[in-house]
Amino acid sequence: MKNLSDQKKGIFLSLIGILIITPDSLFIRLVKINSWDLVFYRGIIPFFILLIGLIIFYKKNFFKAIFIIGYAGLINALIVALTNITFIFSLENTNVANTLVMLSLAPFMAAFLSIFLLKEYPKKRTWIAMFLCFIFVLFIFNDSYQSGRLVGDFFGFITAFLVGASSVVIRIGKLANFLPSLMIAKFFTMLFTIFFVKSLYLEGADIYLVPIMCVFFVTIPLAFLTLAPRYMPAHEVELFFVLETTLGPIWVWLIIRETPSLETIIGGSLIISTLLIHTILELKKPNLKKAN
Repeated sequence: MKNLSDQKKGIFLSLIGILIITPDSLFIRLVKINSWDLVFYRGIIPFFILLIGLIIFYKKNFFKAIFIIGYAGLINALIVALTNITFIFSLENTNVANTLVMLSLAPFMAAFLSIFLLKEYPKKRTWIAMFLCFIFVLFIFNDSYQSGRLVGDFFGFITAFLVGASSVVIRIGKLANFLPSLMIAKFFTMLFTIFFVKSLYLEGADIYLVPIMCVFFVTIPLAFLTLAPRYMPAHEVELFFVLETTLGPIWVWLIIRETPSLETIIGGSLIISTLLIHTILELKKPNLKKAN
């Protein structure tokens, strides 16, 4: 890694992080515990892993690394904690494909929020892409409404909004290291959900599925994806998330044969295509201009 350029380090961290996280939705489907118990475990296990890792890395400077994130880091942690909850509830109420398609809208959510919070105005092509994706989302929503999956799609849409909000807050706070904020987010997740936990007892396959999921498909990939923006622009990192939107439903289809509707496949393909074309164009030129 030492001999790699910053760009290559960013690509490596992003690619490995996304490839590792793609089976996450499958494992959420495989476990038997209820949603609140699952969110609690997805908070407490990553929290302690990150806590131990940061203590080992920072040693005497651990508390300094925590306090330096400031209010922006705390707000980001709160947003990420809410994201952890809405993501699970989305998957519990709709197809994996629907949730991940909604999540792919996060870059456009960030662009929309940047207008109000950063006074940055997207270019014309971004507005066009946002409008097209909005139409495609309505197309998917209509199918979900008829199929009784609208609640899950709505939570997926909220998750995308929160992910976009997180990226904007990080930019506002100019955080150089997001891992302490991520650790606090997992603590908040644990704190929020502990009041709704029905049982912490794991049985059957959950005894090993839950820890494996929380360590390998939550903590490790999120750490990689959190470090990636240190070496390459955030919008380039977001391009790799298209892989999760594509591979996540494939894992679920291969193992448990969950098949998305034709409307989701069509709408999702159009959203992913729009996102890819837009991102490729954005990588060629700066995508935002400051308001006068």
